[in-house]
This record gives sequence, C-alpha cells and structure tokens, in this order.
Amino acid sequence: MEEIVVRDNPGAGRFEVRIGDQLAVALYQVTPRGIRFTHTEVPKELGGRGIATALVRTGLAEARRRGLKVLPDCPFFARYIKEHPEEQDILHQDYRARLGL
Repeated sequence: MEEIVVRDNPGAGRFEVRIGDQLAVALYQVTPRGIRFTHTEVPKELGGRGIATALVRTGLAEARRRGLKVLPDCPFFARYIKEHPEEQDILHQDYRARLGL
C-alpha cells in the first residue's frame, strides 16, 4: 500500500492528498473562534484507503500544534471527534452539545 501524504494548502484553505490525477481534500477556514472544517471529499476511486481519516488526523494535529479550537461542521470530522475522546480537548465548546458530549 502506498504512503498517504497529506499536505496543507493554506492558500486554498484545505488539506489535500494527491494520488495520480485524483485529489482528496478537507476544506477549512481559520476564524477568530478556531479552525472550521467544512467538508471532506475523497474521490470514489480512492475510497477505502484511509485517506479521509488521514486528512482528519492531520487537520486535528495541525489545529493542536497551532493552539486552535476545532469547529467540525463537516460530518466526517464531527463523527471522528465524537469517536476519539483523545481529540475532544481541542473541540470548541459550542460544539460539545451538538456532538452529544
């Protein structure tokens, strides 16, 4: 299995994985409240390789590194955080009730 390399592309507001001519992305916006993850998309041809999870993990690690709270508007990010208690400390307080935490 090939290595998944996630790159931050702040000019485009996204974390991205490029494999061949396919591009998987996790879109974000940095705001005064933190980093808002709005959408994650992996082309069907790249599905099942753990790419979306790699995008989420990298996005959360970068938020932690930068001291930003996470606003997971993207359902995939929200589900990941809900299922991984070790990431919930960087969740913005306004999202705790939304995720049932």
